[in-house]
Amino acid sequence: MRAVATGDRDAFERLYLLYHGRLARFLARHTAQRNLVDEIVNETLWVVWRTAGEFRGDSKVGTWIVSIAYRCLLKTMRDQLPTHRQTQPAGDEVSFEEVPSEQNEADQRELRDWVSHGLKLLPPEQRMTMELVYYFGQSYEEVATIMHCAVGTVKARMFHARLRLRNTLPRLGGESATNPRSAKG
Repeated sequence: MRAVATGDRDAFERLYLLYHGRLARFLARHTAQRNLVDEIVNETLWVVWRTAGEFRGDSKVGTWIVSIAYRCLLKTMRDQLPTHRQTQPAGDEVSFEEVPSEQNEADQRELRDWVSHGLKLLPPEQRMTMELVYYFGQSYEEVATIMHCAVGTVKARMFHARLRLRNTLPRLGGESATNPRSAKG
């Protein structure tokens, strides 16, 4: 990051290549519009290039970059609100997961689709929190930094998201709910 801050284009190119795919996967989970994903990734990395000297090292570089992407996503969604759809249309699922072995391919695809559908039913803040923790491996503290909220808020969002998923996923799979508790929260 220090090299990028000094204007080192080669260092920025390495940073760009390292984070472009990660950011695209992160953003694609929140918008079906591929052009918006590309636009937000480019805006994020442009902000990183311009403000690299402001990085203080209070968090990991990746956390700082995802935080910028998150704010760019929120701004774009707010600007596009009347026409923006957060969920992807049926049959147009974007999957960035690794391809499973042939033996389990159908089962793995069904499981991914099932969980993906369950995540889409969560409120945006809960879905984003779960994805940052489980898909990107961010700690609660890092998620709090990215989402500009308290660690307790992240923990509460995780609790409520897990509760909703525990109550929703069996129904999506065709089973009756085993827990009568409400999934609201």
